[in-house]
Amino acid sequence: MAAMTQTINFTSRPAVQARSSSARSAVPVGRKAFSHSTLSLRTNKATRASKSLQVRAAQSSDEGLDVEQLVKDLQNRWDKVENKTAVAVYGVGAVVLLWFSSTIVSAVNSVPLVPKLLELVGLGYTSWFVYRYLLFKSSRQELIQDVDELKKKITGAAEEVSGK
Repeated sequence: MAAMTQTINFTSRPAVQARSSSARSAVPVGRKAFSHSTLSLRTNKATRASKSLQVRAAQSSDEGLDVEQLVKDLQNRWDKVENKTAVAVYGVGAVVLLWFSSTIVSAVNSVPLVPKLLELVGLGYTSWFVYRYLLFKSSRQELIQDVDELKKKITGAAEEVSGK
C-alpha cells in the first residue's frame, strides 16, 4: 500500500506532516484531530484574545507613573544628599551582601533535610508571631505602636520632634 502524506497547519506552529497508510489514522499518536471549522474557530478566538490583550496593554500604559516626575524627584533627593560617596559605598555593600547571602542560602538549600527543618522553624515563628501580635486587639495596637516608633527612628522624625 502506498503511504499518504497529510499536512496539518496551525497558526502558531510550523506545518506538521504525518504519514499513514489507509488502515491507520491520518494523525500521529498523541495528536488530536481537528476539523477545518474547529481550527478556524480557535484561530478566531486567538486573534480576538491577542487584540483585546493589545488594547488592555495600551490602556494600562496611560494610567502608569509619570517617569519624568519620578526622575526629577530622585534627582532632587540625590542633590540633597551631603555625603554621596558614603551612600554609594553603602549601596555597593548592600548589593554584595545580597549576592553573598544568596550564595549561602543556595549552599544550605543543597544540604539534605536542612530546608525542611528551616521550613518548620519558619512555620513555628509565624505561628508565634500571629499568636503574639495579631490574634488579640491589644497586641495589634502594641504592634502598630512598635512599627510607628521604628519608622520614626529610620526616617529621623523622632529627632526632629525632640529637637524643636
